[in-house]
Amino acid sequence: MKFIDTIKNIWKIEELKNRILVTLGLLLVYRFGAQVVLPGVDAAELANLGTQTQDGLLGLLNAFTGGAFANASVFALGIMPYISASIVVQLMGIAIPYLQKLQKEGESGRKKINQITRWLTIAITLVQGPGYIYNLFATLPADAFVIPNQTVFVVSSVIIISTGCIFSMWLGEKITDKGIGNGISLLIMVGIIATLPQSFVQNFSSRVSGDGGGMIMVLIELVIWFVIILASVLLVMAVRQIPVQYARRTAGGGYEKNVFGSRQYIPLKLNASGVMPIIFAQAIMFVPAAVAGLSDSEASQGVVAAFSDIFGFWYNVVFALLIIVFTYFYTAITVPTNKMADDLKRSGGFIPGIRPGSETSEYLDKIMSQITLPGSIFLALIAIFPAIAVKLLNVQQGWALFFGGTSLLIMVGVAIDTMQQVNSYLLNRHYDGLMKSGKNRKAVA
Repeated sequence: MKFIDTIKNIWKIEELKNRILVTLGLLLVYRFGAQVVLPGVDAAELANLGTQTQDGLLGLLNAFTGGAFANASVFALGIMPYISASIVVQLMGIAIPYLQKLQKEGESGRKKINQITRWLTIAITLVQGPGYIYNLFATLPADAFVIPNQTVFVVSSVIIISTGCIFSMWLGEKITDKGIGNGISLLIMVGIIATLPQSFVQNFSSRVSGDGGGMIMVLIELVIWFVIILASVLLVMAVRQIPVQYARRTAGGGYEKNVFGSRQYIPLKLNASGVMPIIFAQAIMFVPAAVAGLSDSEASQGVVAAFSDIFGFWYNVVFALLIIVFTYFYTAITVPTNKMADDLKRSGGFIPGIRPGSETSEYLDKIMSQITLPGSIFLALIAIFPAIAVKLLNVQQGWALFFGGTSLLIMVGVAIDTMQQVNSYLLNRHYDGLMKSGKNRKAVA
């Protein structure tokens, strides 16, 4: 089989083999840490915490941490504070001149930005850590805490959770440097995948017992799941190619076409923002319930109920609208059409029929607006499909999280990126990659 031959080819490349083994080893360490319960907490008394994280927003957070949140683990917050810090730094980069300057300084600027992100991660963890500990006090019975001194337990647990987050961040960076890349994304993906088997088994049990629909409904769900995966792959990989020709200026100030050969293309992604709009929107969706919870009025409690149910109607309507808005916002700050137009002009490139410079920038802006609209709507539909699966197909809520949303898109996106990383090693050594079939390539002199 071609797949087996490809695996053999991977094993022949010593550097790639070592990187894969390092990656697997570090991921194993991360998963082991997710099972280590905080000192001073009786692991046998965590049933209430598991019930609290079965659904809702906490269930989603538990899925991202691979069950570490429900385990009261030393990695309870996972890598999420780092993700939050990265988002904040990116947003601050729009308004703060110092960060804008760092972004233009290349590798040295990137290192400084990474250092700022790490310090901000620690600050966020020191805020979220106490909140998590006090949630344990509110959720677990009193005899679940072995350490009688509450102050000692809180301080020590916050330090341990913060250290666990920093260690998770270090693991991700080591996977990026010494492994196959995409370290932080791989940690999130592995955490999500870790909860998939249990969620499927629970849904399977509910289907085959009683009036759940039996094996037929299980097969229908699996078919729909694979269709959503294919749709997610399309969303991640779909691009619109903009033709570009290269030329040099003539004595009269015009352009002499096709001096450097055939036409090339600028690939503009249908979804240039990835899963970031969903992450932004998900963060905002925590706010209404938190603010409304400060009041005891009937209207406020209604808002809390509506925005605490991630499968509810109003939650998903607002969620979808925010995703569309943030898709345009994030695309605008990550796709610099002005810079693309300037780079094309300096290199003697131009889009046929469009004058170089400002007209090229306006044309690229127009194209991005045209393809971002369907891309954002498609992204929003995939993001809210778990709610559709729960309401229309009566899918178990834990299993429904894998029918779309951030979970599925992260798994698909990271899997494709990882395959491309491995593929590049294979192609460089003249082997066919994971995304290609055929025999070993011969070296070209």
